[in-house]
Amino acid sequence: MPRVSPLGLVPQRQTSGSSCPDMEPLAEVPLFEMDQDEEDEDEDVLSMKSRAGCTDAAAPPAGSDPDTFIYMKFMKSHCCYDAIPTSSKLVIFDTSLQVKKAFFAMVSNGVRAAPLWDNKLKCFVGMLTITDFINILHRYYKSPLVQIYELEEHKIETWRVLLFLSLFDAIYSLLKNKIHRLPVIDPASGNVLHILTHKRILKFLHIFGSMIPKPRFLQKRINEVPIGTFKEIATVQESASVYDALSIFVERRVSALPVVNEEGKVVALYSRFDVINLAAQKNYNNLNMTMREAVASRAGWVEGVLKCYPHETLETIIDRIAKAEVHRLVLVDGDDVVRGIVSLSDLLQALVLSPAGIDALYS
Repeated sequence: MPRVSPLGLVPQRQTSGSSCPDMEPLAEVPLFEMDQDEEDEDEDVLSMKSRAGCTDAAAPPAGSDPDTFIYMKFMKSHCCYDAIPTSSKLVIFDTSLQVKKAFFAMVSNGVRAAPLWDNKLKCFVGMLTITDFINILHRYYKSPLVQIYELEEHKIETWRVLLFLSLFDAIYSLLKNKIHRLPVIDPASGNVLHILTHKRILKFLHIFGSMIPKPRFLQKRINEVPIGTFKEIATVQESASVYDALSIFVERRVSALPVVNEEGKVVALYSRFDVINLAAQKNYNNLNMTMREAVASRAGWVEGVLKCYPHETLETIIDRIAKAEVHRLVLVDGDDVVRGIVSLSDLLQALVLSPAGIDALYS
């Protein structure tokens, strides 16, 4: 059965190449190490071996609305290098560094992930992320003396993208592997040049979106298009403990939790980045504090609750996320009761991958 785009089209599958520069060394470099059955190998949209081009995707069927494919074509025609800002911060940790010091350094530098360098092997061996910190806290009482080498499950070799592969491929990798950060690797030196995120990709699209036609479907209301999560929404009561929130993060693999009161109304948003601030405030020994207390104790810049409503257009929602530089909006009704979550992943899946016949987010 062909996959139906959220915009109502049924794309036909055929190979489409990228306009990004081909690089000969890529043919020998496995991009992703995925567990995959042999019979499914030909059907997987991203081969384990690079073909120095874009992921196979559908071309617009004859007679289809060309608006549907505008963002897909845009991402296929731009490389990861294009999205790297002219100035950015990249923090790298040695694997011999204590976990506690590493997370303090992440907080003080305002970064959410850092590549890990093994001085003995003379290469990058993994990534340290907020997810690691959450997992450490979650099992804190069982193993309080966790060393950084235990965090090397996040192999850069597993999740990485090379400099001149397309943004289309980067989006596929982020969504397919359910990760939030993708190291951009210089194929010549093997150095990490940048850490690509959903937010950076959407910002790149938002900045240069004036160079392409504006699709008419952006005027559709969010309740007219199936973009977002509207069932089994992960929330946490403000009377629940921080440990309860950590358990939800681990079990549901979500990046933020709407904090709701007894009436189900959203009163705050607690994200993974808020968890790492427990280290800065030295509150990681007090995981029994309530969410109400945890929210009140947050220091510095707080993302806050950015909402959207069912009657608002897709264009309004994209602009709000891009300008506020947040990862998601909480969809609420007139009483501020949580009805859904519209995330960057949802938007990138619907705008870029679904028109190509690719369902990376929900497969």
